Amino acid sequence: MAKVADKYYKVDPWSVIEEGFEPLRNRVSESIFSLGNEYMGVRGYQEEGYSGDSLIGSYFNGLYDEMKLGAHYKGIIRSLRFMANAVDWLYTRIKIDDELLDIATSTISGFIRKLDFKSGVLTRELTWHLKNGYSVKISFIRFVSMTNSHLGCQRVVISPLDFSGRVEVRTGLDFATIHEDQGKNLWLSLQKTQLNGQCSIMAKTLNTDNRLFSSFKIHTSENIKPIEVKDEQFIGLDFNLSLTQGEVTSFDKIVVNYADKTSESSALAVWSQGIKLASKYCSRNFNDIYAEQVAYWSHIWDTSDITIDGDPENQQGIRFCIFQLYQTYHGDNPGLNIGAKGLTGEAYRGLAFWDTESYCLPFYIFNNPKAARSLLEFRYKTLSAAMERAKEMDCEGASYPIATIDGTESCDLWQHSNLQLHVGSAIAYGIWHYTRIVGDIEFIHTQGIEILIQMSRFYATRGQWGQRSGEFGYYGVMGPDEFQLMVNNNCYLNLMAKKLFEYTLEVIEDMRNTAPNLLDSLLSRLVVNEAEIAHWGLLASKMRIPLDPITGVYEEHDGFFDMPHIDIHSIPVTDFPLYSNWSYDRLYRYDMIKQPDVLMFMFLHNQSFSLEAKRANYDYYEPRCIHESSLSPSIHSILAAELGKQDEAYNFFEFATRLDLDNYNRNTKEGLHTTSIAAAWMNIVYGFGGMRSDGDGLIFKPTLPSLWNSYSFKIIYQNSVLQVAVDRENIIIKTLSGSNVDITIYSQSYSIGSLGIQIQREELISYELVD
Repeated sequence: MAKVADKYYKVDPWSVIEEGFEPLRNRVSESIFSLGNEYMGVRGYQEEGYSGDSLIGSYFNGLYDEMKLGAHYKGIIRSLRFMANAVDWLYTRIKIDDELLDIATSTISGFIRKLDFKSGVLTRELTWHLKNGYSVKISFIRFVSMTNSHLGCQRVVISPLDFSGRVEVRTGLDFATIHEDQGKNLWLSLQKTQLNGQCSIMAKTLNTDNRLFSSFKIHTSENIKPIEVKDEQFIGLDFNLSLTQGEVTSFDKIVVNYADKTSESSALAVWSQGIKLASKYCSRNFNDIYAEQVAYWSHIWDTSDITIDGDPENQQGIRFCIFQLYQTYHGDNPGLNIGAKGLTGEAYRGLAFWDTESYCLPFYIFNNPKAARSLLEFRYKTLSAAMERAKEMDCEGASYPIATIDGTESCDLWQHSNLQLHVGSAIAYGIWHYTRIVGDIEFIHTQGIEILIQMSRFYATRGQWGQRSGEFGYYGVMGPDEFQLMVNNNCYLNLMAKKLFEYTLEVIEDMRNTAPNLLDSLLSRLVVNEAEIAHWGLLASKMRIPLDPITGVYEEHDGFFDMPHIDIHSIPVTDFPLYSNWSYDRLYRYDMIKQPDVLMFMFLHNQSFSLEAKRANYDYYEPRCIHESSLSPSIHSILAAELGKQDEAYNFFEFATRLDLDNYNRNTKEGLHTTSIAAAWMNIVYGFGGMRSDGDGLIFKPTLPSLWNSYSFKIIYQNSVLQVAVDRENIIIKTLSGSNVDITIYSQSYSIGSLGIQIQREELISYELVD
């Protein structure tokens, strides 16, 4: 893993701080200083305008446009949907003595940009040295409300250091933003108005008629006389403020954004709803909203904080990860999903992948169960689209897309969209994992079971029987390892499909005993008979699982063991990333793998495999993994920690929490690696904390990295907040709230309450490597 840190930001346990402005790093900083509240997100760009290299990015979860494709083969998608860059609601221009502030051309000093994890507030400060010899200090403060998804707040503070005078301000709502991936603006303005100083505008996407309403009001202690400014895609206000030397002048901008992503409501209805929200919230006080924001984040850190003593960089890193996960998603807007870059950039087009259920969902299950359910409800909401996709692939049931924003397939690479069938199995695992930990019977009996049945139908009709083996499996597929194309019987897919069939049958059997009327109604509506149910059981029992019985190594797919071998360490560092430097077909010729495949299912269903089996497969596949995916190292680190390979575990962990902060992949400028951020959380909790949640109960086998003095983390389990603390001498586990919970620490069972339990670590050494 030839990854080197590009260290730039000041290390601080509760914030990210940039001291001094470096234009070549600006786009990276715009990603790092992104703000979001699940509903909307905005990059950390300079709201006053910047003529240098920048991506003015403003995004709304699930709001998309579409481009047509030229595909003509059945089953290959004909249109692609993507998250649309939207209104710049922070738009501000500042002028003093006819000089416009633009840090690309203006003379500035004392530049500081700070993102505070305790409040979710981004502050930027600078001193502007005017051409007339005077200087003025300006602070820009912004946040998006975590308690009201529609609210965005901006404050500009101006302090003249050595003069008195006036400042000219223009602020507004700009729909003329360029969607960089498309190289054009995607919006058509529909309506705009200004009444009593409140400006409102609504526009729609060019191809999908998604509507976005935006409105703002200015609050200042000075009696200003604003002048309305209109352009084709813009509405705003011009006003002047008086400046007095040594005194502070400021104005607040309260913004309401309302997105309609269905195109089912009329334009009048969307406008009316937007005006209603704006009338209610645009007049609110900045300080009151800020106080709510601080209280929200205080509660989050009370239940979700991870502390690390002895490693300030990773302390900052993991809090950055937790902060971004809550910004990206917290379950207040059901029916939304998590894009691979969250709401921080246009890479991956704002699409959600199987990463949601396999990497992100565990964080929400153990920190915000409401959000976990909301993520799964997205899959139920888009079930009909998955069923249409299955028909396009000549199958029955539901085939969930590899990449989506609205439930339809939006991956234009057929080898991924048509061959990567494991998305559904990850969704099934997510439903199983969520129900097992949270105990949400209502969800599994109403929504979850219907998803499982339709996916079972898909996997039953997509698979075939082998001619000689007499086993059932999947042919012409691609597993999680994307360096193996059009293979037969990918072991991960086959095993996960087997688990899907078995879980579907388990839920059906449980409902026969606990909710027979509900089950009968569902089976009747879906036209499921006993023969079909029995058939799924047969397929599970006859599923081909490639395995070498002598070595105990699972074969990634039929024929993998016979593929030409390549020593991955012999590949020159200048060849990375391989996608950019190797011909596409060259990637598929070797037993080199992109990311964990066999090891992935050994993590997900960890308790189903012996320690001996995990060691054999880890030792075989780890030297073959090139880690071309940012999701890869965390799984290796977790398994390495379990196998007692502590140095190796830490080496894989090294850049997990700081992948974006230190720009390891040199692509942070495109947006944050949201699912990799979730993997960093797993790396600590499942890796060093040794937590396992796929068995009969919760298991912990904590280890302590040699460089750390101690660490602690909190999770929500059975409605209790459980804290695990590990130092060089002791493991202390207790509940911070809620009732007692039963867990296993190594091989010992305990009932944990508020008094907790303390165990000396030397007492556990004998358990650490015992299966």
